[in-house]
Amino acid sequence: MLAIRIHEIGGADKLCADEIPLPVPKPGEVRIRVEAAGLNFIDTYHRTGLYPNQLPLTLGMEGAGIVEKVGPKVKDFKVGDAVFGVCDVGTEAAYAEKVAINESIIAKKPATLSHVEAAAVSLIGLTALVSIEDTLQVKAGETVLIQGGAGGVASFAIQAAKHIGARVITTTSAANIDYVKSLGADQVIDYNKNDFTKILSNVDAVFDTVGGEVATRSYLVLKPGGRAAFIASGANAPATPRTDVKGLRPKVGRDRAHLDRISALIASGAVKLPEITVFPLAEAAKANAVSKGRHFRGKLVLKVR
Repeated sequence: MLAIRIHEIGGADKLCADEIPLPVPKPGEVRIRVEAAGLNFIDTYHRTGLYPNQLPLTLGMEGAGIVEKVGPKVKDFKVGDAVFGVCDVGTEAAYAEKVAINESIIAKKPATLSHVEAAAVSLIGLTALVSIEDTLQVKAGETVLIQGGAGGVASFAIQAAKHIGARVITTTSAANIDYVKSLGADQVIDYNKNDFTKILSNVDAVFDTVGGEVATRSYLVLKPGGRAAFIASGANAPATPRTDVKGLRPKVGRDRAHLDRISALIASGAVKLPEITVFPLAEAAKANAVSKGRHFRGKLVLKVR
């Protein structure tokens, strides 16, 4: 089968198409014929060596497709089921024609979503829900700042927070102001024109998807007792300059319950799909170059078939 792998760390040009053996599902696993795979900025971390990996490595953390083989002791799926999900923690494998994955961390694909759409919302939805609902525990009536609102995770998070009943502020570039407003943002700050720390104060919670200086300065706008969650600052939340606020690193595990919640939120209309840009699997290197730039709206997806 065809898989997009790296044999050495480096730029997007290091991605190559290899023929590799079919994965054999272990007990509790199914083999999926991948129809679409999502791209994520974390793919860049793997490709450039920021995360240690054994090479060669097949990239890709999420996807959607059709179950074509079930391993021993599989209970919930059968051949022919359309599914979506996120590879287990520490596992990359979705940039490929086939993938084996534990049945406990995949879910039935809603009939209303295409494989491309399901692949687009798997990891961003999981990350946003774990961050907004589980980690920050946002409540109705609170004010939440979401940094980098036009990105995939942040765009889902805006809608999830609005669904809870929070007031949502977000930062973005001028080109994406209308887009984040369409997602429900109550206040939008153009980060190229305005310093959010000069505008905001007494915010209940911050969800940062940007990292760097933006992350550390996010602490400054929290009210005493406020909390901030970070997904672009490594394995831990950045150090806080204040003793009266809390910094959190969401633990984005894998489970079917969160995937089913993603489906339910989309089905109810509470969350709209992100803007999706599709590349064929053969153009994975080109798509990764776009992803590394981080100046795109919504979600990038590889169409495998």
